[in-house]
Amino acid sequence: MFWLLAILAYLLGSLSFAILLSRLAGGPDPRVSGSGNPGATNMLRVAGKKLALLTLLGDLLKGLLPVLVAHLLGFHVQQQAWLGLAAVIGHLYPLYFHFRGGKGVATAAGMLLGLYPPAALLAVGAWALTFRLTRTSSLAALIATPLTLPLLAWQQPGALLPMSVLTGLIVWRHRGNLRDLLAGRERHF
Repeated sequence: MFWLLAILAYLLGSLSFAILLSRLAGGPDPRVSGSGNPGATNMLRVAGKKLALLTLLGDLLKGLLPVLVAHLLGFHVQQQAWLGLAAVIGHLYPLYFHFRGGKGVATAAGMLLGLYPPAALLAVGAWALTFRLTRTSSLAALIATPLTLPLLAWQQPGALLPMSVLTGLIVWRHRGNLRDLLAGRERHF
């Protein structure tokens, strides 16, 4: 049952709301516009607030739903976290879109919301504060995601290994942003 749910979580994660909403609205493919990332931040750049908000909600739900289903089925926290991670991997490497996905931040936030809401609130708060101070979404994500690990280690140790893997994936997907940040050429809002 776990592996079936993992496959379903990956397939759900592979739905790119940014791409689908852009197509429905007749807008540009976010993978070839703005930053080239099919996520909420780039949707704000290329398609406006409404589609960015819908993308954010869709991506959050992709991470949240597998965790909630696993919880309802009685899976322990670590299994819930692995299933949430499967959805994030689907977002990063979507089957339906030639494995060209987003950075996984909103989907990870949904996963974290299902696993341990205080950690999700910590991440959202850290992201919002960093973004407010720097106007740089990538830096906000790179600061917010690792900040959840000590809290999880203390309160939900079963989720620590999957969340550590997720943190590594998010840093990996932001490696270009890290180079740009260090070179002083990262995009700001």
